[in-house]
Amino acid sequence: MIHSKDDLKFYLEADRIALDIHLKRPRLFQDEIWRFQRLLRIVEFIENCGKSQLNRVTLFGKYFRFNRLSVKLGFTILPNVFGPGLSIAHRGPIVIHRRVRIGENCRIHHNVTIGTLGTKKVPRIGKNVFIGTGAVIAGDIEIADGIAIGANSFVNKSFTEPDITIAGSPAKKVSDKGSKHCWWRATDRLKNQQKNL
Repeated sequence: MIHSKDDLKFYLEADRIALDIHLKRPRLFQDEIWRFQRLLRIVEFIENCGKSQLNRVTLFGKYFRFNRLSVKLGFTILPNVFGPGLSIAHRGPIVIHRRVRIGENCRIHHNVTIGTLGTKKVPRIGKNVFIGTGAVIAGDIEIADGIAIGANSFVNKSFTEPDITIAGSPAKKVSDKGSKHCWWRATDRLKNQQKNL
């Protein structure tokens, strides 16, 4: 979670790297997902670090822009759900319960739903997880680090073995590849860059 300006800078940079963007600022067109992720992190900072750091007009403006862009892109993603290094692959519906917590370096595709199965318990998802198009992850379950979840999978039981691939409806283990081959891990790259400074 973001608890300081340094945390905010780290999250913003990790997200930029995860999205494979080489610009410093989002363009007016074509960078809507990046703008959404930047606003998500700013709203997280405001909520976690106290609203007194910004005046009311600025605060209202950030929340208004965040909500408007959420609706435009079809994302129901609230603050403090994702760790740093988030990569939303495409526009399109993504619905995530407000109490879900997902670790760093998550790559998520469209038409994904993560939530409950009629109880108050939500999934706990580790770091370096790849979530394919159309996946549904629901219930009081745990997803270990490094798991790749295949497209159109229905995951309603825990998978505690790290670095595997699961798929199907209901989901089951289909390989030992995991998420390493799916994309690079932004926070690892960023931490290495900071060490070399």
